[in-house]
Amino acid sequence: MPMLRLASAAAVAVALSISAPVQAADAKLQAVVAGAQRAPEHKARDGARHPVETLTFWGLKAKQTVIEVSPGSGYWTEILAPYAKATGGTYVATSADLANPNISEGAKMARANFEKKYADTAKFGEVKVVGFGPVSGPLGAPGSADMVITARNIHNWAPNAAFLEKAMKDFHAVLKPGGVLAVEEHRSDPKPSAANWATGYMTEAEVVAAAEKAGFKLAAKSEVNANPKDTKDHPFGVWTLPPSRWTTAGGRGSDPNFDRAKYDAIGESDRMTLRFVKAG
Repeated sequence: MPMLRLASAAAVAVALSISAPVQAADAKLQAVVAGAQRAPEHKARDGARHPVETLTFWGLKAKQTVIEVSPGSGYWTEILAPYAKATGGTYVATSADLANPNISEGAKMARANFEKKYADTAKFGEVKVVGFGPVSGPLGAPGSADMVITARNIHNWAPNAAFLEKAMKDFHAVLKPGGVLAVEEHRSDPKPSAANWATGYMTEAEVVAAAEKAGFKLAAKSEVNANPKDTKDHPFGVWTLPPSRWTTAGGRGSDPNFDRAKYDAIGESDRMTLRFVKAG
């Protein structure tokens, strides 16, 4: 299987010289982040995930069409969907591709549960859902989205080089010229990534290479989600840390004798926060 390892030396040099511009956060975004529609367990993670600062860095604005890839429990959904509702924008989440005949019943159920969880239009506005997967079709009409957000997903796709390439091409196709690919990912630097990305960490160069291969250009990078306490050498990879907090391999069961203290003290992972643009 092809291994994604290094961007060109020139690309890396340029990327390392880019810093985040200062931009004021808008009041509606701040109000949504503080809003009662957000789950307490999501709000509890704000100190590690810095939602206002991160979305401001990515360039979130009123009236945009934003696609979030694989939103999981909905940390960003509870912010992005109400923000779209308040500002005349559109929020789209990707989920299980129901057109794929090989999709699992578990994946179908996860999509149904997500749609049910965020069906309250008075609270969240309209949450649109589109299928995404190895054989899925376009995420929307070509050039129809202002931003695609992928938060801590790329390490899951990287072992399947063909799927990673498809995903990046899908993002590029749906974005408008000048549209933003917003990336948050567990960062292995200065260590190399593990074989097959088994620890969940990636190098910035690997992420940049994947995006550039699809036609994106790195516009800026931010240290807003950096965590210098993360030693990146945990027994169960990044999943040893909060919020997963594994105490056994694969998270199968719980080991009551596992000492969690130092891993909880580290907090969530060290993460790269990158903004790519579609040229044009």
